[in-house]
Amino acid sequence: DVLNELVASTHEKDMNIILDFVSNHVHAQNQVFVNHPNWFTALDLPDGRKNLRLWDEYRLTTWFDTFLPDLNLEIPEVIEMVSDSAMFWVTNYNIDGYRHDATKHISTPYWRTLTKKLRDESKSEFIFQIGETFGSRELIRSYVGTDLLDGQFDFNLYFDMRNIMASDNESFTKLIQSLKESNKYYGSHSLMGNITGNHDLPRFISFAGGALKFDEDDKDAGWSRDIQVIDTIGYYKLLQVSAFIHTIPGIPVTYYGDEIGMPGAGDPDNRRPMKFDRLTVFEQMVKDQTTQIIKERRDNLALIYGDLILLHSDDHTMVYARKYFDKVSIIAFNKFKQAEVLIIKLPDYLNIKELTSEQDCNFQLLEDELEITLKPYSYCILNKD
Repeated sequence: DVLNELVASTHEKDMNIILDFVSNHVHAQNQVFVNHPNWFTALDLPDGRKNLRLWDEYRLTTWFDTFLPDLNLEIPEVIEMVSDSAMFWVTNYNIDGYRHDATKHISTPYWRTLTKKLRDESKSEFIFQIGETFGSRELIRSYVGTDLLDGQFDFNLYFDMRNIMASDNESFTKLIQSLKESNKYYGSHSLMGNITGNHDLPRFISFAGGALKFDEDDKDAGWSRDIQVIDTIGYYKLLQVSAFIHTIPGIPVTYYGDEIGMPGAGDPDNRRPMKFDRLTVFEQMVKDQTTQIIKERRDNLALIYGDLILLHSDDHTMVYARKYFDKVSIIAFNKFKQAEVLIIKLPDYLNIKELTSEQDCNFQLLEDELEITLKPYSYCILNKD
């Protein structure tokens, strides 16, 4: 059928397909709810309230809406039923993994059962599982492990990155500290997802391009006015986001449309139809440079597996390196409206004698120092061959 054809043609291109899987709830008309209402959590709470969207107070039982009953995944029969459903797609369609919706609203025994089934019963050597959890790093980490999910989206790092890279008056030193925190919680070589955005959040460029303010109701903005890119500096700030997520440890995740700088306020304005052609000059520029960033990561083992070495940060600039055996990359950013000249002392163990760059970067090596001139709102990736 169509899905089998899609998976086969995708695999022929040496690509993978990951399905979005919802384990937490079904529609009220679903036959599982109709036939087994006792398999679901209660909508009415003892205090008379409805157990609706109580994301943290009743994290494991809350309903998303009155027509979306919440599966009670503490019941063994329910665990078996839902995990078997997930196995169906792997077994019959040879998919490569799952993006798991609402991960934190399900307790870990279910995830352990599903992960064991995927490893014991799947024909594939590796099925990738990445979860979606809004919450603290402690909560996010509690679902990641050898017997749980392979990774989750790092929303805490994303929010810090968004606020700092979209705003001129936020410091890169804060972003370096956030990056350190993520490495502390998830490890230096994790499979965490580093995102440009997602379907629940306003698009980054709408903040960076001046169409949205952080202190307004972003959903209401999408209904009340036409959100477009007002300041074209937003495109360059978006490219810094892409460069950042593709050069730090973890897995870069580009939300559709961010590869060209599509605008959008809060849900549902952030889910506009994809724009495939008739790109503006700025959209084509973002697409071309994003393509180059992705190619650099794919072809550079240092950007995939390298150790992270933090070299410099201040209010406007940030520099770090990735090192994998003899391969080294140095990544620099300037988020200021004026050019910045940096002189960075290079550790001896990097053993750098020569550097090259695919970007239009102005730099020179001076013994054990790197002097680099960064244009306003720019990034530069330097590689030791």
